[in-house]
Amino acid sequence: MRRALFALGAAGAVAGGVVLAARSAAARVNASPDPVPLERLRQELRGIERVVERPDGTALRVVVAGAGPTVVLAHGVGLASIEWNLVWDDLLERGYRVVAFDQRGHGRSTIGAEGIGSRAMAGDYLAVLEAVDAHDAVLAGHSMGGFLALTAVLDVPGVADRLRGLVLIAAFAGDVFDGAPLNRALAPLLRLGLLQRAAARNATVGTLFGASFYSDDASPALVRALLDTVLPQNQRPLRPLLDSFAAEDRYGRLPEIDLPTVVICGRSDTTTPPRASERLAAGIPGARAVWLEGKGHMLNWEAPEVVVDAVSALAPAPSPRA
Repeated sequence: MRRALFALGAAGAVAGGVVLAARSAAARVNASPDPVPLERLRQELRGIERVVERPDGTALRVVVAGAGPTVVLAHGVGLASIEWNLVWDDLLERGYRVVAFDQRGHGRSTIGAEGIGSRAMAGDYLAVLEAVDAHDAVLAGHSMGGFLALTAVLDVPGVADRLRGLVLIAAFAGDVFDGAPLNRALAPLLRLGLLQRAAARNATVGTLFGASFYSDDASPALVRALLDTVLPQNQRPLRPLLDSFAAEDRYGRLPEIDLPTVVICGRSDTTTPPRASERLAAGIPGARAVWLEGKGHMLNWEAPEVVVDAVSALAPAPSPRA
C-alpha cells in the first residue's frame, strides 16, 4: 500500500496537488538509513566488454566475467546492466561465469532498423547466447528482462536449447494491467515520459517516483541509484515496447516451457504486482515460487542474495572462489 501511495504522490505532485503530503512522504524516504552505500550501487560491472552486432544495425553492449557455470542476466525496462552489480559480484565470488548485456535502446546499446519491440529484442537474447557460446546456462530476467526471456524461449528457436533453467524476477508474460490498477492509471504518464521528466526536475517527485519501485525500506541511495539509471534514458523509443507489455499475452503458452524455473516476487511490488508471478508459477510446469515479504520491484538491489540462491539451486557452482 505504501508503494502505491508513493507512486500516486509522485503523480499528484506532477499534477500540482497533494504537495504537502508528497513532501512529507519524500522526507521520510530521505531520512531512512541506506542498506547499501550509493557508491556501491553506482559501481559498473567488472569484466570484459564486447559488442554484439545484430543484422538490423543494433549494437549490443555485453559484459563477461568469471569461469564456471554460465549465468546470463537480462535487465528491466528503462534500466541497464548496472542493476546487476550486487548480484554480479556475488555470483563471481561463488564461482560462476557471468554475462550481462544492455538491452537495445538501453544503457550503451543502440537501436537498429527494427526498433524496440518484443520480437527484435527476443532475437537479441539468442545473439548474446551464441556470442558468448553459452550452453546449459541459467537465464535470469528482471521485469521486462523476464518478459523477453519468456518470449525468447517460446518464440526463438535455439534459445531453450542453450539453457538449463530460468530465474524470473518481478516478471510477467504480458497482460501487464491484470491485477495492477495502478499501472493502468500511471501508464499514460509513463508512456509519454511526463512522470520521468517531472522526476528529473523536481526533487520531491523524483524521490517518490524512485521509492515506488522499492519496499517500505526505500532509502536515499536506493532511490538515487535507480533515478541515475532510469532518467537519462530516452523514453520515446520505448513506447512501442511499453504498449506490448499490455497488448501481448503469453500466459496460455507457459505450459510449453520445459525448463526448471524459479519465480521470485516481492509482496510489496506494485510495478509488477504478485498476480503476475502467481500466474507464472502456476503456468510453468514445476516452477518454484519464492515470495519476499515487504520487498518491492528492485529485488536485485533489495535482496540480491535471494537471486543468487535461486541461480545456485538451478546450477550449483563446482566450488566458491577463494
